[in-house]
This record gives sequence, structure tokens and C-alpha cells, in this order.
Amino acid sequence: MPKRRHALLILLLLALAALASIAASLSVGSVRLGPSELLQALSGQDRGIAFEVVRSLRLPRALAGFACGGLLALAGALMQVLLKNPLADPYVLGVSGGASVGALFALLFGLPLLVLHLGAFAGALISMLLVFGLAHGDGSWTQTRLLLTGVVVAAGAGAVVALMLSVAPEQQLRGMLFWLMGDLSQAGSPWPALAVLALGLALVLPFARDLGLLARGELPAQALGVPVARLRLMIYVLASLFTATAVNSAGSIGFVGLIVPHLVRLALRSSAGNDQRLLLPASVLAGGTLLVVADALARTLVAPQQLPVGVLTALIGVPAFLYLLSRQPR
Repeated sequence: MPKRRHALLILLLLALAALASIAASLSVGSVRLGPSELLQALSGQDRGIAFEVVRSLRLPRALAGFACGGLLALAGALMQVLLKNPLADPYVLGVSGGASVGALFALLFGLPLLVLHLGAFAGALISMLLVFGLAHGDGSWTQTRLLLTGVVVAAGAGAVVALMLSVAPEQQLRGMLFWLMGDLSQAGSPWPALAVLALGLALVLPFARDLGLLARGELPAQALGVPVARLRLMIYVLASLFTATAVNSAGSIGFVGLIVPHLVRLALRSSAGNDQRLLLPASVLAGGTLLVVADALARTLVAPQQLPVGVLTALIGVPAFLYLLSRQPR
């Protein structure tokens, strides 16, 4: 029971950190708002410039950032469970690259928004099937084979992206490049991404026990009655959907799905680090918080110019991952 209370306390702290990060994101910028001004703008008591800035610009962007960070962290956690590989991540394995190819193709030809969403999902799913199918080899995954396959698929997706950028009209090029590095300024309405995140959590949490068993190996999971083939297919589809939704909203953002599940396991190690019922929602909260903070920094560090948020997540993620490697040299 003390361990469970400790884990629930961590979830509560992560939820408070998420709320604090969103509040900070709403407060900072060219128009700085104090706590009272922010509350008045959110409640609608003050319908001046603060109301317009918060309700029309900052709040949708902060919510979109939280949804995208949560989706990427959830996709990374699911991939790491499926492959039993700590390096599994939508960005590293080329899934984000495939989604970027599908989305950029729709952007290049000015196709409707629905086609852009479908293209990103199809690209992510095809990349994932390529990586996992080719890495399967003689019937079992190995870390070396998986990573090499992911690098090759990611390199191929990068080549296709470079080809599309080379033929893109000049007026579209800067926006496409900025979007590729991660950009929440054009995220639009956050509600579709939030709906996908909520639906995804609702779908995976009932399978938390099966995911925990699968993380220990396919044969033990099958012996305990886990439908491995069906669970694997569900992870394929959901991880592709989560990645495609995040790419549609914010472009290609790396390291969130790689770093966040590791940090959450480290925090939960003393209580329930392998309990997927706690790990998955904690990863969502931590991933959303990380991306909201990174986006707030991207807006303010060199204001009035804005940095790509993907650059900030890489600058945060690289030293964090090196630190984790130094703690576990094996």
C-alpha cells in the first residue's frame, strides 16, 4: 500500500506540474500577465487585450503542445513495451519521418486537411510496418537489427523529405522547414489532438496488465493467456495514430517519446515502475509538461523571434539521455 500511495503521489505531482506549465505558458510572452490578470482573462471577466491573447492565441497553443507531448510519450512507452527495447521511439525508428512524408506530400500539393491527416497516418503506419517487419528476421527482434532497420527507414524518409523540399515553391519552403523542426504556432485547434489522446488512454489502460506481461517476453505472456498477436496489432495502429496526430499538429519533434518513459520509470522505480496502469498516464502527463515548457522557452528565449520547439526538445533530451546511459552503462 505505501508503494501504491507513493505512485499516486507522483501522478498527482505530475498533474500539478502540467497545470503549472500551462499556466506559465499562458503568462509569458510579449504581453506578460500576472496571476490575477490571467484568471480574469480565463474567466472572461476582462475582455480586453489579455482575453484575446490568452483565449485566442496562448491557450490553444499550450493545449496543443500538451496533447502532442502526451501523444509522443505514450507512443514511445508503447513501442518500448512491444519491443522490450529502451531505444524504441517514433523519431528514432523512423515513424515520425514516415508521418512527415505523408503530411508534407499533402502540404506540397495543397490537398485538403483531411487528406493531410490521412497521409500522415498512412506514412507512420507504413514506416512502422517496414521497421518491425524487416527487423523481425528469423522470427525474433534484436536490438541491433531493429535499430539498423529504423535508421535505414528514417534515412529513406529523410531523403524523400529532402526531395520534396527541393521541388517546393519558394513561398512554401520556409514554412515547411520550420514545421519539420517542430512548430506549434500553426497547430490550430487543440481539441482533435486532445480527443485522440483521451481516446488512446481509454483504449490502452484496460490492457495495462497484458502490456506489463508482454514487457517481460512474448512466450511468458502467451503462457499466461495474453493475446499477443492482437495486442501487437493494437500497438502498431495506436502508436502510428498517436505519432501521426502529433506530427499533424506540431511537425516532427524528437526525444519526447524516448526520454519521458525512461524518466517516469526512474521516478516510479521504488514504487511501481513496471506497472503500466501508472506508467502510461504518468508518461502522458510528463510528456505534455515537457513540450509545453519547451514551447514556452521557444517563444521567449530570443523574442520576438521564435525557435522551433523541436530544437528545444533535442537540447533537453540529449543531455538527459546521456545522463541515463551513464547511470546504466550496460
